[in-house]
Amino acid sequence: MIEALFYKPLENGRVQCTLCPRYCKIKPGQHGFCYVRKNIDGKLYSLSYSKPFAINVDPIEKKPLFHVLPGTKILSLGTAGCNMACKFCQNWDLSKAKLDQQRAMDIPPFRIVQMALHYNTPSLAYTYNEPTVFAEYVMEIAKLGKEYNLKNVMVTNGYITPEAIPTVYANIDAANVDLKAFNQKFYSSLTLSKLEPVLNTLKILKSLGIWIEITNLIIPNHNDSLNEITSMCEWILTELGEYIPLHFTAFHPDYKLTAEPPTKPSLLLKAQKRALEIGLKYVYVGNIAHPEASNTYCHNCKTILIQRDWYRTQILNFQDGRCQVCGESIPGIFA
Repeated sequence: MIEALFYKPLENGRVQCTLCPRYCKIKPGQHGFCYVRKNIDGKLYSLSYSKPFAINVDPIEKKPLFHVLPGTKILSLGTAGCNMACKFCQNWDLSKAKLDQQRAMDIPPFRIVQMALHYNTPSLAYTYNEPTVFAEYVMEIAKLGKEYNLKNVMVTNGYITPEAIPTVYANIDAANVDLKAFNQKFYSSLTLSKLEPVLNTLKILKSLGIWIEITNLIIPNHNDSLNEITSMCEWILTELGEYIPLHFTAFHPDYKLTAEPPTKPSLLLKAQKRALEIGLKYVYVGNIAHPEASNTYCHNCKTILIQRDWYRTQILNFQDGRCQVCGESIPGIFA
């Protein structure tokens, strides 16, 4: 536990957290919405600092990140807490956990970096729950990791304030941002949050030069309209550019949203086709068995560059960030 960086004092011992767009006003002894930031005697503390609940070595494609060091492993960690309340959360046992209900490990930042070096993973991922809520921990690990030439990756819902982004992301190389839908009704009813701050985050990250990939989980009867998907893709093209990878992934019933059916593969493929027609160059499909839809093809000559079968990755006509057939430079982080 350490004193939080992102808050301001209010009257009567209250504080206001300035890390996420909720701007929680917290009385002494109370927690913020995320549960892992607490007002203790008029100061805000991060309870999840150095307290990861999950650490694994994953394929980087699992994040999913397809244009960042493809085929490599990544040391991934998460804590408790989240600043959204997604009814379909597939990591709800972490994101909704209370610290006193879990056996948190006590691992300082330098030990995380040592673990990455020990397992020979060239990058670190802050993931599983929302990394924004353990920002101070992320920042220290990422800074230390940079000293050893490790890449840093955020897997995030994008729900962070504009004023916090430059500090939190100072040593972050890439982010996969979960753009959960492209309508406010969805965000209000299924996540208890707002869409606009997420869109702002995407634009700010792009302006800071951070590599972005976007994941859109398609949930039947909630965000599966081709009209909505079209609008989202057009926004990405206009605001972020044609080379931002977009991952359409299949929903599987979980947590509080078990009445809806799984996403049909045909819908994911229709979404992919529409996104490509609109002009996005790198569009992928995930959580279904359809390897061709997860391959990377050169945007110039259409040669297959990287072949994927779930998390098995084979580099083909691709080297040093370029297509080996036409010589075109492929956007991403490849070294």
